Amino acid sequence: MAFLEFKNVRIVGLSAGVPRNIENNLHPTQDQGISSEYSPESFVEMTGVMERRVSYELTTSDLCYAAAERLIADLKWERSEIDALVFVSQTADYLLPATACILQDRLGLSKECYAEDVSLGCSGWVYGLSNVASLLATGSLKKALLLCGDAKGNLNQFFGHAGTATAIEYAGEEEGMKFHFGTDGSGFDAIITPDGGSRNQVSLRSFELEDINGIQMDRMQSRTKSMDFFLFGVITAPKSVKRLAEHFGLNYQDADYLVLHQANMKMNNKIAQKLKMQAEKVPSSMYYFGNTSSASIPLTIVTQLKDKCKGKTKFICCGFGVGLSWGTVAFETRDIVISDLVEVDDDAKDKKYVV
Repeated sequence: MAFLEFKNVRIVGLSAGVPRNIENNLHPTQDQGISSEYSPESFVEMTGVMERRVSYELTTSDLCYAAAERLIADLKWERSEIDALVFVSQTADYLLPATACILQDRLGLSKECYAEDVSLGCSGWVYGLSNVASLLATGSLKKALLLCGDAKGNLNQFFGHAGTATAIEYAGEEEGMKFHFGTDGSGFDAIITPDGGSRNQVSLRSFELEDINGIQMDRMQSRTKSMDFFLFGVITAPKSVKRLAEHFGLNYQDADYLVLHQANMKMNNKIAQKLKMQAEKVPSSMYYFGNTSSASIPLTIVTQLKDKCKGKTKFICCGFGVGLSWGTVAFETRDIVISDLVEVDDDAKDKKYVV
């Protein structure tokens, strides 16, 4: 059973970067391939996504870099003291090298910095957090950055672009973090980008348009079996929260906030109802940012809870989706530093890393 606990670690800071450009789902652009049967009003009502931040120029690393720069400055961390960098995304800069290597150099971190990529989507922040916590728990490494997000690869009216930075450090005698994880690969095609990997390599067919739920999409764009995913989310997320609580002897309703992956407003409302969580304890950011994949949990904390996390704050966070994969974490912060949202212009990419 995938229960993990790492003591002596704590989250000390969070930040998020988003494109400055805003797209409104009530006024979709022609290049989104919307069919004549598509109703913008119905879509917004069904998903809860009104606006999204979108850039056709910026990569995930550009957004994560901007978020990390702001957070390092706000924490007053010395770059030479950052021992590890973990980058979680399904829209890496290149098939190789790992984007974490590019970010290590771009951020000016030590050449002895541990750096790795993790390819996960909606559950990625929770998985990445466990990776970093495991690296720091013994005290061999002291400070680390977890950079999560997605950009450029998803251009339909459901997904937004964002990059986030989470600062974690070794702290003796801290309660640390408690995790529950799960995987169901039988649902691998519930959310999928059909082409671009080694199974279906890029070809002329990859760019032929298909009608997917009223939207013209090619095989390089991700598509979702909406009903399958909805049922998965409303069943799996509350079960994972309860499993975590039962295993570690917690009362999840004592948490100050339950922060869910921002997949769909109706889905998240249903999950909160199943867990009997008060609405004010379940913040949402999808109205303004859409589904931002592995960035959605930290982005929600940054944009919705920045002024509400003074002193001690208890969190339970649950990410669930593409894979199918899910993870839940319980942790407590104390006077956490939450940076202002960083809006990133399209010209912010560094040409040094463009081949």
